[in-house]
This record gives sequence, structure tokens and C-alpha cells, in this order.
Amino acid sequence: MEDNNCPLDSVTYNELAATYVRAGFLDQGKAVIDTMTSKGIMPNAITYTTVIDAYGKAGREDEALRLFSQMKDMGCAPNVYTYNSVLAMLGKKSRTEDVINVLCEMKLNGCAPNRATWNTMLVVCSEEGKHNHVNRVLREMKNSGFEPDKDTFNTLISAYTRCGSEVDSAKMYGEMIKAGFTPCVTTYNSLLNALARLGNWKAAESVILDMRSKGFKPNETSYSLMLPCYSKAGNVKGIQVIEKEIYDGHVFSSWILLRTLILSNHKCRHHRGMERAFNKLHKYGYKPDLVVINSMLSMYSRNKMFSKAHEMMHFIYENGLQPNLFTYNCLMDLYVREGECWKAEEILKGIQNSGPEPDVVSYNTVIKGFCRKGLMQEAIRVLSEMTTKGIQPTIVSYNTFLSGYVGMELFDEAIEVIRFMIEHNCRPNELTYKIVVDGYCKAGKHEQAMDFVSKIKEIDISLDDRYVKILASVSHLHCQNPAVPLSEA
Repeated sequence: MEDNNCPLDSVTYNELAATYVRAGFLDQGKAVIDTMTSKGIMPNAITYTTVIDAYGKAGREDEALRLFSQMKDMGCAPNVYTYNSVLAMLGKKSRTEDVINVLCEMKLNGCAPNRATWNTMLVVCSEEGKHNHVNRVLREMKNSGFEPDKDTFNTLISAYTRCGSEVDSAKMYGEMIKAGFTPCVTTYNSLLNALARLGNWKAAESVILDMRSKGFKPNETSYSLMLPCYSKAGNVKGIQVIEKEIYDGHVFSSWILLRTLILSNHKCRHHRGMERAFNKLHKYGYKPDLVVINSMLSMYSRNKMFSKAHEMMHFIYENGLQPNLFTYNCLMDLYVREGECWKAEEILKGIQNSGPEPDVVSYNTVIKGFCRKGLMQEAIRVLSEMTTKGIQPTIVSYNTFLSGYVGMELFDEAIEVIRFMIEHNCRPNELTYKIVVDGYCKAGKHEQAMDFVSKIKEIDISLDDRYVKILASVSHLHCQNPAVPLSEA
């Protein structure tokens, strides 16, 4: 156009910038602004907002914020849409303090927040345990003359859910109905999200029934929320109902659904369901991510399916995935279960030198490996290394030592571990005492078992008397019938 003596104006440049960003060429969109400036054409709020919003949605917030600053430096006042884009972008990154600063700047510059601004603020403030922040934003919104509309109610239901306030989510749903708004799929999914956190699958099934009665069909998100509802409650049958719908073709077998199916079965420790979903993932050409592979590795290790577990490790390396601490902890657990405690320690040393920082699970796993082999001095050495690193032993650490000593019939050492626990403010739990009593009974030392129970209060004066009586009763029964595990006695 310029070659034909038809100079471009700001409207044309705005359309050009918008065309670039819609096509994903964000830097070219930014270059349009630079070209306008070089030609003496002042970019307006629409120009800047178009590119700022695109940068923000692409996760390039630093570039978006630089452009936002440039916009103000050039004397172009941001409008409400510019501020909304910046607020949404900062909110996604949980930069709460920056969000508040931008909102204050917006008000100081006389740019009144609109409904979208308040809805964005509701989302930004919805963090675990911060439902009071949501309440405050809602009050400010109403004081500014904006009553909640359908989108606001949907946002509120979702916001209170993320805050962990399922009661307020249900309350907002009731207010939404009272205000005359008809729920939509988004509303129902927000309710399902709240119920998934509680594992309340019966209420979630009622939501699905109500959803269908209103003529709505559950979508991928609905099913992806129902699965954790069932898994949190350990309801394998519920998972299998959805699994059948997926495999029968009634629900599209998306990557997200199959991934959620794997993770839900993993939570329920249902390895056959995991394998079925994993095989479907492979069949449809979907690439599993590290979370899925780690779950499969953990499951195979736990079920002593060692060759399959090693296949998962090969998959990680062959596909260029970067193992994380969970991966290495699973690998150490795999070696421990295979009886290869020294290999487990090699992995621990490897990540100490050039990997993610080991945690208490890492050390406990290696300790468990040595204890199972009766190598108690090696276990003590690893415990010492752990505490030197500033990682405090847990009840799991001490119970692992107890199991090791009891398995070798070193009961005096086991009792010393309990004394050490109490002295170092780590309260023994029921399992702690059961391990010792069970060990006595399995070794045929029934009188010593009863004697230990009778003297527990001398070791742990804070132990509940009722629990001592229960332990004495089940110990007596267990000693009479050693074939019955103490946990079932």
C-alpha cells in the first residue's frame, strides 16, 4: 500500500498486529508497534493490548510486562482491557502482590474495573485457605455496582473450590439458582471439582444425573473430575464404569482422560486398570509424560514386576525425559525390593552428586534396603548421613529400624530405638508397638511379648491406657494363635 502512495494508518497497523498474533507470530506483532513508532504513528491502547495479551497467554510475561511499561512511557494510557490482560497474566503466575499493585494503579489512573476485572480478581485470590480474600473481592465488586452474573457465579464456585471451601461453593450454586441463572456444563464441572477434592462420589454422581436431566452431556472435564472422585474414595468399581464407557467408544479416548484413568487406578493401587489404560495410551499414539511413567514405575516396583519396571526406566531414557526425584525414589525402591540394597545406595549417591536433592523418602528407602538384609550398621551409617544433611528422621525411619532389629530377634536394640524416639520427640505410633509384639510372637517368645506390653508405660508414659489394654488383648490372642497377624488379632 505504501508503495502506491497509500500510507498506512493506525487502524491498518492494528489489524496487521492482530493478524500476526492470531497466527502465532508474536514477535512480528511486536515489530508492528516498533514500525509504527519509527514512522511517527502513535500506537494506541488497542495496538499494545493486542500484543500484551498474546504474550501473556503464551506464557511470555516478561516481554508482556516490558511492553506494558513501554506503553506507559510512550504516554499511551492503558484501558480496562489492557489492565485485565495484565491482571489475568500475573494471576496465572500467582504473582499476587503484583496483581494488587496493578489493580491499585488502575484505580489511581481513573480506569474503573469492569465485570471482567472483578471476575479475574476472584480467580487470582482463589488460593488454598484464602476464601476470605474471595469474600472481600466479592464485596468490593458489589459495592462497585456489579451484581454477580452467570459467569461470576461459575467463577465463584470454582474459586471457593480452589480455596478448599466446598461449603461456600455449594452456597454459591444455591444463590445462582435463586438468582434465576441456569447452570451450564462449566457450573456442573466446578461442582464436580469441589466434590473431587472431598472424594464424595455419591454427590458427584447426583451432579452428573442432574446435568443429564437438564439436557447437558458430560464432557472430557466432567469425566476427568469423576475419576479422582472415585479414586480418592477407593471406589474401583466407579472407575471401571467410566473405563468401560471410554473403551466402548461412548466417550472419546483423549490423552487427558487416559492419563487421568492411569493416575486414578494408581491411587487405588489397581495395577490391571493402570496397564489397560497405559496400553490404550500407546495404542492411540499418545506420548505418556513423566508423571504417568513414574506412576507405572511405582506400581510395577510395588508389585515386584521387576522386568516391567526396568522397561519404564528404559522408556524414560529412550524418550529423552528427565527423571525427577520421584523417579529416583521409585528406582531405589525397585532395587530394594529386588534385594539390591547396594545398587539403591548407588542411586542415592548419584543424585547427591548431580541430581535432585534427596529427601527423607530417598534415605528411608535405602535404610529399608539395608535393614531388610540385616545390615544394621550400614543402615545406621545412612541415617547419620541423612541427619548430617539436615533431614530429620520420621516415624517411618524409626519403624524401619525396628523391623530390622526385630527380624534379627534383637529385641533389646528395638526397645532402645523406641526410647531414642521418645527422647527425640518422635512419638511412637500403634505400628511401632505392633512391630515389636509381632516379632516376639513370631519368634515364639510369647511370655516376653506379654512382659513387653506390661512394661510399655514405663517406656512411654504418655501412651493412652486404652491402647495398652487393646494391645495386651490382641497380643494375648496372637500368642495363642501365631498364624493370625497382629493386625487381624
